[in-house]
Formats: sequence, C-alpha cells, structure tokens
Amino acid sequence: MALYRVILKSAFIVLVVTTCANAEAENADDGITVEVEEDGYQTPEIDPKKVYLAEHFDNEAAFKKRWVKSEAKKQGVDETIAKYDGQWEIQAPSRRLLKDDLGLVLTTEAKHAAIATLLDRPFEFKDKPFVVQYEVTMQEGQNCGGAYIKLLSKGVNTKNDLKQFHDQTPYTIMFGPDKCGNDNKLHFIFRHKNPKNGTIEEKHAKKPTQRLDDIYKDKEPHLYTLVVRPDNTFTIYVDGKEANAGSLLEDFTPPVNPPEEIDDPDDKKPEDWDEREKIVDPTATKPEDWDEEAPAQIVDPNAVKPEGWLDDEPEMIPDPEAVKPSDWEDEMDGEWEAPLVDNPRCAAAPGCGPWAPPLVPNPAYKGVWRAPLVPNPQYRGRWAPRRVPNPHYFRDDAPYKMTAVTAVGFELWSMSPQLLFDNLIITDDEAVAAEWAKQTYALKRERITSQSESVVERALKFAGENPWVYAALIVGSFLVVGVTAYMCCGPRTQDADAEIKKTDAVVEDDPHAEGEKDAEGEGDGEVEEEEPEPKEKAGKADLEGPVEEEVAESAGGGDGHRKRKPRKE
Repeated sequence: MALYRVILKSAFIVLVVTTCANAEAENADDGITVEVEEDGYQTPEIDPKKVYLAEHFDNEAAFKKRWVKSEAKKQGVDETIAKYDGQWEIQAPSRRLLKDDLGLVLTTEAKHAAIATLLDRPFEFKDKPFVVQYEVTMQEGQNCGGAYIKLLSKGVNTKNDLKQFHDQTPYTIMFGPDKCGNDNKLHFIFRHKNPKNGTIEEKHAKKPTQRLDDIYKDKEPHLYTLVVRPDNTFTIYVDGKEANAGSLLEDFTPPVNPPEEIDDPDDKKPEDWDEREKIVDPTATKPEDWDEEAPAQIVDPNAVKPEGWLDDEPEMIPDPEAVKPSDWEDEMDGEWEAPLVDNPRCAAAPGCGPWAPPLVPNPAYKGVWRAPLVPNPQYRGRWAPRRVPNPHYFRDDAPYKMTAVTAVGFELWSMSPQLLFDNLIITDDEAVAAEWAKQTYALKRERITSQSESVVERALKFAGENPWVYAALIVGSFLVVGVTAYMCCGPRTQDADAEIKKTDAVVEDDPHAEGEKDAEGEGDGEVEEEEPEPKEKAGKADLEGPVEEEVAESAGGGDGHRKRKPRKE
C-alpha cells in the first residue's frame, strides 16, 4: 500500500509540474496575458475605419471631452426626482483583474442618470449588419434597475442636444439587461416606422432561451452582444454564447406587419342569436315515485350490538394517579378535577358507552330532480363579427432598414450603485467585435478562471487539452516504479561478520576457525576441527590465515553463548 501511495503522489507531481511548466508558454502562444501584475494591460486598439465607436474608458481626459452628461428632467415623474443627477465617474473596478483597466461607473443609486456621446459617423441600416457590444459589471449585484444601452436615432447630432437626453429622446434600438425583483429581462427593442402613416411603434423581442439569473448577483463582468442582419435576422450573445435569436418579422410583439383582415368594428350580434348548444328538455316531468325528501343515509337495520359491549362504562375516566397540586387554591383556581385518561376497561371490550347502530346509504335516496338536457333546435353556433380588410394594413419585408443611429447613451435608474460599463463597440463586422472582445473581455475571463481554479483543476484542464501530458505521466510513473522497486528489491552486499555481531548468533561451522576455546582458558567442551573451504569461497580472513573462535562463558554462570574473535595463527 505504501508503494501504491508513492506511485500516485509521484504521478500527480509529474502532472502538476508539467502543467505549470507549459501554462505560461501556452498563454504566450494564444496571445493572452494572464498574470496582470507582471505583464500589464494594454488598452485595446482597433482600426477606426472598421468601427463607428470604440470606447474603452481608459482615458479619463478623452472621456470628458467626448461624453455629455444629461441636464434634462425625466418626464411624468415627481419634480423632486425628475432631474438626471446620477453621478458618472471613470474608475478602476472594485475587483481589479487587469492592471490600468478602467470603466464608466454609475456611482449613485435611486437617482436618474443619463450620459451619451456621438458616433464617429452615423450608422445607416443598408446592406451590412449592425453590431453593438459592451460589458457590464454589477459590482454590488442588482436588486432593481437597468443596465441597457440606447442607440439614439438620427436627429440628435449636437452636444447641446445630448445635454437634453432623457427618457423620451427618440432611439432606434434599446438593448441590454434589466431587472426588478424576480422579473429579469434582456431587452432588444427596436422602434419601427409605419410606412403607411409614419407612426412609430416599439417592437419587443421574445424572451431569451436561457436563464440569466446569475448575471445580476455574481458581481463578475459579462459581455452583451447584439447582431442585427440585413436578412432581418438577429442574434443576442451573453459572454459569447447565444442567448436569443430569431427574425424581425416573426419573433417580436406586436408583429411588424399588421393582419390583412380585422373584425368589423361595426358588426353587432343579432338579438335572436342563440349560442346555447343544449337546453333543458321542456317536455320532461318528474316521476311520481321520485322522493326528494328521502335522506341520503339511514340507520342500518341489520346492525347488532357486539357482545361484551360495556354500556355503563365511560370511554374516559379521571386519572386515578393524578394528585392535586400543592399550590392549587380552590378559591382562586376553582374546584380541582383530575385530568381524564382512557378507561382501561374499554381496551379489552368491543366498546364503551351507549351503543347506537351505524348509518348506511339510503337505497331510496334520489336527491333533487332535474330535467335532462337536449340539443337546442335554435342553436346557431358561436357568434363572431365578420372579417373586413384592415384599413391600416401594410407589408414591410425589410424592417431591418431602421432609422439611422447617430449617438449612443445610457439612460438609467438603479437601486444598486457601482454599475460599471466598459469596452463599448459599434461596428458592421462581427469579426471586429470578436477581436475587440479578445483584447478585453477574454483577458478578464482568463484572469477570473485562473484565480478560481485550484492547482488540481488547472492540471486536469491542461492535461485534457494536451493529450501528450498523459504519455509523460505514464513514462514518469514507470520510472518512479522502477527506481522504487530497485531500491527495495535489488541485490545488496552483506557483511557476514557484521550480521553475526549484530545478532550475537552462534556460528557452528566456521571454516576459518581451528577450534574454540573458553575466553578464560577454561572451555566447557571440545571443539572439532574442520577442513577449510576452497579459496574462491574464502574472504579476506583466509588470506591472512585461520581465525580462531573463542567461546566465553558469560559472567552470569555461563549460558553457552559464543563470541567470535578473529586472530592470526
């Protein structure tokens, strides 16, 4: 068992050492820096021609020049809370994952807050996909409030306009997480313009296919990506995994295109329209022998009192062992009575007390008589208003062609402070957004993973991704087993004299001794001489001459033990 444990420990050491030796090299090959303290964080870079906005929030001076805080008031709320006075600041995350990485933080709670910036150039919904992506870290969790983003419609094109950014400012798309109580959502709302009359109506995407409870309480960064394509399809990703997808034409409420026909609002149901499928039979009469007064149950006429029934014995009697409490006062507490207990005499009898026969169902009982139902000869079915052409009908087969986006902003209310936003990008290329995430969000996830995984988990993960580790583990294990086996079972040179001296053993046939004598010259027996063994079996003592063995009697009276003493002849 000890050898088995040695093998397991050695194999584990081989695996861990191999993993640690190669982890740093692997990260270098992937272009991912895990150890932030040593390697540092590089502000992400992207070709400005490929994006409409790329904001990393790492430069506070540039942020103050570009972003505009709202000075407006929210409409339809009490004057005391209408002002957008929530505070926005550029800060490092409370849990620092990447050195020098900063984010936009909504530091206040229970206040309206709004901030916006213009895009580098307007986004026109023509023949390229629209991609918006950003990170949210709810550093103190979220009880009630939103963390969504608004893509503002064309027309908001000056800084003065952005100072008036509020809840009624026209937007083209609203996207992102929102929660209050147990109700959480991942919004994707787009405002659709009716091509027939020019009215605007909000279209809400269906609910996500996966549960998103953890994003509101794990206090970790999460990446939200929305892709809207010219073929009228959309996909929503959370942390790079699909959370929702569908069609702009089919998966929104209310639908983009209204129905071709509607119920005629002027059509009324006729007064003589009979929707009753069955009616009470008007010709039915109650049978003469139908007794509605008969009880549902009667006394069983066949019941007989069981033999041995104790009519005079009560079921409960005062406890004969009960004693009146010493502090009981009749004047204050009333007359004392012993508590009742089961009558022991009833335990051996069929029953006690007055006997009464049981009740049984009454065979003559029929209940209240009701006339049966019969088909209604006047039945005309369910009435429905007639269908007429919808005067507001239109057909829009390209809802993707939304109002152009010229600015982006956060307009929020949150009951939890310290909402952090980071690495916002708007582009028309999904690969560009993926590259941006690789330079930002992927580094954070790698860092979180490395902090949370134990040495064993990291070793097993690395081994799973690199099968050659198992080969090294097997070879190392065999080497350990071989060395251990050699050390335990291999040949060893033994010193016969040392072994004899160690055990005080009696040697009867020593080829190097001519005889044995008593240590004091007084032997207690004769010693026979033996022929010496051949030279090839002799040791060093044979080269020097024969060796005598003296047998000494112990001081305790001679117990026959012998001590070997080499000497030259």
